[in-house]
Amino acid sequence: MKLNEMMDRPVVMEKIVHFLRDNLPSLSDRLTQLEHSANERRVPIIPRETAAYLDQLLTIKQPQKILEVGTAIGYSASLMAQYAPVWTIERNPVMWDEAEKTFETNQTTYPIHLLKGDAMDWLNKEELKEFGPFDVIFLDSAKAKYIEFLPLALNLLAVNGVILIDDVFQGGTIFDPIETIPRRVRNIHRKLNRLFQDVLNHPDLKVSVLPLGDGLMVITKKI
Repeated sequence: MKLNEMMDRPVVMEKIVHFLRDNLPSLSDRLTQLEHSANERRVPIIPRETAAYLDQLLTIKQPQKILEVGTAIGYSASLMAQYAPVWTIERNPVMWDEAEKTFETNQTTYPIHLLKGDAMDWLNKEELKEFGPFDVIFLDSAKAKYIEFLPLALNLLAVNGVILIDDVFQGGTIFDPIETIPRRVRNIHRKLNRLFQDVLNHPDLKVSVLPLGDGLMVITKKI
């Protein structure tokens, strides 16, 4: 499993990050255990402040169906499955093996359907369209692919639905000149900047960006 370097690059003041992660209440004993295990092993999951926001949003939204792209060890899917059935896509066999163990031991109110394979393939499948439409779609996977995932996600979104896109700031580095960005992540830099440009200028979308974790973009369709 690769290290999650952005865990150490918060986009708000460090003392605020510590306050939020130390003082926001845990969501459940099992989720707390998953959180601690992931953090110790440097497995990327949503941080405490993002989890708290997601939990509150789902309480208000009361969704009927949820789609997630990027299961990892199943932390966020387990959280969201307290509110509605979840379909979650994961391409990494190591991660989906862990997620399956998580789902077996972590009882949720609603079922979690693990979809194994490439997200782009799944987002284009008629089978997934038949499962939807989805009231909440959470994108938390390959950052360079967000720009490609978004149009497909919008097609799967229910009326009054919301799309959440995680880790859009890359520690704030997406605002730096590309010449200063390591070559191995320049494609992510380009694609996230394109995402911001396309979404913020889209006439049919309402957008907000929250400084939670490494940045959370919230998208709804204008009615």
